[in-house]
Amino acid sequence: MAVKELSDGIFEVQKSGKRFIGTKNAVPGSAVYGERLVEAEGDEYRIWDARRSKLAAMVLKKMNIPIKSDSNVLYLGAASGTTVSHVSDILTDGLVYAVEFSPRTMRELIQLCDTRLNIIPILADANHPASYAHIVEQVDVVFQDVAQPNQAQIAAVNCEQFLKGDGHLLLSIKARSIDTVANPGKVFKEEVKKLEKEFDTKFQILKKQDLAPFHDDHLGLIAQKLLR
Repeated sequence: MAVKELSDGIFEVQKSGKRFIGTKNAVPGSAVYGERLVEAEGDEYRIWDARRSKLAAMVLKKMNIPIKSDSNVLYLGAASGTTVSHVSDILTDGLVYAVEFSPRTMRELIQLCDTRLNIIPILADANHPASYAHIVEQVDVVFQDVAQPNQAQIAAVNCEQFLKGDGHLLLSIKARSIDTVANPGKVFKEEVKKLEKEFDTKFQILKKQDLAPFHDDHLGLIAQKLLR
């Protein structure tokens, strides 16, 4: 079995002629959502399923993920923690602030935090960043995966409040949550234009990629916050 690091904390694991991506398990012996655990070169890796994670799909689409081992990350739309747990693996010296609106899924996320102390769970509406401004410090990366019609606006107001001047936004845009009948390509173009021109906080788009076949009608986007 061979292991190659693709970027900070994200690895390609080769086993039996097949290639997988994964993260080094911060809690060895423990799976989070039924993912495979594999031993390689003295470490345990959690196989990262791109069909269950927009961030993993972005990795497989060759997008350069700007999360470092010492990054602080604001994660909007944390759900029960499937992807958050992999971000937790990556952040050996950082924190992930995990914002989720649903009390039911938050209960599952809190259980995850019992063993992963670098996850800060926050029950809140991402439309209102002021409600968790007393918890979240300035971050290096904002990652967003929310199924709301105003996805670009949510990203912009949170980046305005929390993202460092040269920080990065990683955004999964779900076209069908914005417009159920419009052509997804048109929806993506309009959302990108909003990020570039419409809000007080402006962004330079570094990379954008359709996330099919892992997630239909989704666009993965990486942008950098522009200094004023």
